[in-house]
Amino acid sequence: MMTDLESRVSRKLMLRIIPFVMLLYFVSFLDRVNVGFAALTMNKAIGLSPTAFGFGGGLFFIGYFLFEVPSNLILHKVGARRWIARVMVSWGIVSLASAFVVGPNSFYALRFLLGVAEAGFFPGIILYLSLWFPTRQRAVAAAWFMAAAPISTAIGSPISGAIMKLPSIAGFADWQMLYILEALPAVVLGFFVLKYLTDTPSKAQWLAPEERDWLIAKLKTEADARQSHAGHTAGAMRALRDPRVLALALIYFGTSAGLYTLGLWAPLIIKQYGFGSFETGLLAGIPSIAAVVAMILWARHSDRTEERTWHVVIPCALACLGFVFAGNASTALMIVLALVIVNVGISAAKAPLWAMPSMFLSGAGAAAGIAMINSIGNLGGFVGPFAIGWLKNVTGGYSAGLYVVGATLALSAVVTLMLSRQSKQTPVAAGERHSH
Repeated sequence: MMTDLESRVSRKLMLRIIPFVMLLYFVSFLDRVNVGFAALTMNKAIGLSPTAFGFGGGLFFIGYFLFEVPSNLILHKVGARRWIARVMVSWGIVSLASAFVVGPNSFYALRFLLGVAEAGFFPGIILYLSLWFPTRQRAVAAAWFMAAAPISTAIGSPISGAIMKLPSIAGFADWQMLYILEALPAVVLGFFVLKYLTDTPSKAQWLAPEERDWLIAKLKTEADARQSHAGHTAGAMRALRDPRVLALALIYFGTSAGLYTLGLWAPLIIKQYGFGSFETGLLAGIPSIAAVVAMILWARHSDRTEERTWHVVIPCALACLGFVFAGNASTALMIVLALVIVNVGISAAKAPLWAMPSMFLSGAGAAAGIAMINSIGNLGGFVGPFAIGWLKNVTGGYSAGLYVVGATLALSAVVTLMLSRQSKQTPVAAGERHSH
């Protein structure tokens, strides 16, 4: 049972940190996937084939991959407040510049630059949460943060669809207005981050002295327990070579392939059933609402039972089945139902997965390892959308690409089980109870 002091600190952390980082991720995800809505008219306007669109959509993750680890190590050095602010302002500027692409090459260049600008944001926040939340709250904190992605799809899809219906303003086309209007909040919030974020618990003036002391002591006790464990990694270079880090990256690869396939292609897949831009937005948003609920409840269960492995395996397998179902769907109702299954599976897997690295990584090792998992894993965000576009060109339909993405999630489930069997004596497989 939580003591009164622990409950008070927990409540303050959740209210002060989580809504704000959710807002940041909401805007981040909106700027990352609004290209799927821009594509409804942009592709024809600038001459993008399905293959070129899938390739450019995925190029984001190449830039992201190359700059992720350096970005997170800088964040570890200079603090989250200043670095997250820099990330947000720069990605807002690049996202706004996307309104001025004129053909495939400029589209490729700006998608790559968007990845470079945004590198370090997601793993930076995951690292930041591990500096504030004790182990028993970590999956739920991560789940609430990551819930901003499906919420962004649920709310952002109808908004994006509505913007695409606006009449031309100052000579800008609908897809250009979409980029401009959705980029501005990132720049504004970037400056707000400097005022609002607190780097570490020791600097938290918004906690009472006894609350601050309890939190610092609790986090230190947990860190000491982990460091005394034989499988613990604290150094950046050792973390990058740790096979557990590479295994988690491979697991995350499947979930990223699934998530960004949905973000980039779901509007186009739904629209083929004859819906307009706004109706497409509403339908694309439905699966995300189910995903948010599943994500939070599943993370709570994972934290309560202190079990991670099966909390990753089961949702990955479910998402795989959802993609197979989507590949066989023949009506709008079937495709939306399939997308619900896929969204629920992918979203539910993420929080228990992200609770794993901090069980065996700390310090610079955590900064490097979490960034490595995210950067390699996010290459799935390149492979998934590109596979769909390329196979659509080859086969004329979406089914083959959906099966390929489903296979990456099956691989995620298998690798999670293999990691668990390999690491029976480490906190990754066995959960927190072995780390105390």
